[in-house]
Amino acid sequence: PALRRLSHFLLAHYQKGTRPVRDWRTTTNVAIDLMVYAILSVDEKNQVLTTYIWYRQHWTDEFLKWDPAHFDNLTQISLPVESIWVPDILINEFVDVGKSPHVPYVYVSHHGEVQNLKPIQVMTACSLDIYNFPFDVQNCSLTFTSWLHHIRDINLSLWRQPELVKFDRSVFMNQGEWELLYVLSHFQEFSVKSSDSYAEMKFYVVIRRRPLFYTVSLLLPSIFLMVMDIVGFYLPPHSGERVSFKITLLLGYSVFLIIVSDTLPATAVGTPLIGIYFVVCMALLVISLTETILIVRLVHKQDLQPHVPEWVKHLLLERATILLCIRDRKKFSQSRMQSLDTSGQVENNDSTAKLTPYVCEDPRECGAVGGTRSALAFAGRMEGSAALQEVLRETTAIRQLLEKREEFRDVAREWLQVGYVLDVLLFRVYLAAVLAYSITLGTLWSVWRDA
Repeated sequence: PALRRLSHFLLAHYQKGTRPVRDWRTTTNVAIDLMVYAILSVDEKNQVLTTYIWYRQHWTDEFLKWDPAHFDNLTQISLPVESIWVPDILINEFVDVGKSPHVPYVYVSHHGEVQNLKPIQVMTACSLDIYNFPFDVQNCSLTFTSWLHHIRDINLSLWRQPELVKFDRSVFMNQGEWELLYVLSHFQEFSVKSSDSYAEMKFYVVIRRRPLFYTVSLLLPSIFLMVMDIVGFYLPPHSGERVSFKITLLLGYSVFLIIVSDTLPATAVGTPLIGIYFVVCMALLVISLTETILIVRLVHKQDLQPHVPEWVKHLLLERATILLCIRDRKKFSQSRMQSLDTSGQVENNDSTAKLTPYVCEDPRECGAVGGTRSALAFAGRMEGSAALQEVLRETTAIRQLLEKREEFRDVAREWLQVGYVLDVLLFRVYLAAVLAYSITLGTLWSVWRDA
């Protein structure tokens, strides 16, 4: 048969251990090409990219030529790859031998052109930049070069035009986490310490991560928790519900970070921006809780609480109300203190009912009570009655107690008013900080996404 005769004719005296040229000064030109089939994995921690490519190369073997007329017009034949000379072209970035299928044959044409086509699983080292995660774009290079032969023996070239290689996605599996943007090609000569030059063909594989999964599972839950923290400011500050609510939010955010810690890429070089975003959100929740504790401390009524300093009244009750567009400060404070007045009134009425059936509310009535006390004292001194002296002491104690309680209540009103104004001020500052931070991150991620 023609195939057997041709195979015996070509391989009978073939020497696969030497470069297939009749003149040793002749350079063997190897044209290479690749097509990216799939992005298998991106290991950010170890800086390793695993891809599956279709690799093609062809060169001219001067000892594998024949006349088709002598072999039944046969112009092409497949030969075992172990039986002929094959260039020692490797990838410089190789870090591990992948599970590539073995292709045992090459095609040889009657002009001596040898075509070696094979799929390769490539595990290469790549400098991965995860700062923009999950909107990151990675650029990894595959450098093909002869490991031993310098450029005078083996030279490299590109099989197809660079424009055809750049946007070729005909075989790419486009359903994974990464999408292929383009493949750039570049030829260069490489030398080490003035030694012989080597030919290198670089392919830059540019890929982009699809961020939808990470946006839904990472960003949206964090945004929802921050929105709930802002809504929590509308709870009454004098009650303990706001503190409990914000502590629960802080605990929930901590659990959320523990759950998503395995999803974030981990490297020893840097931290992704989304990790900084989570840390800042946690810090904002802590600041919000601290502010709530401060406000609750201010508005909580205590018997030993001093009066509000004048400079605090001037800054918060006069200047801050104008800044916060609170035109009528008295109306604002009255509307804010209804709950405290209601609870305080019930408590004071219960205490007063136990002490005396009558509490003066008008200064003239209080003056009348004082006149009564003087008259009773005068009558006591005149009559020397022990009973009247006892009534006088009890009445004086009741009056001092009511005056003291009214003073404490006035102090509580002042601190409550200061606390509410300060709460509104800190809430707006906190809201402005959150909005500025969110707009900055959103703008950066939008620019990176569209770049």
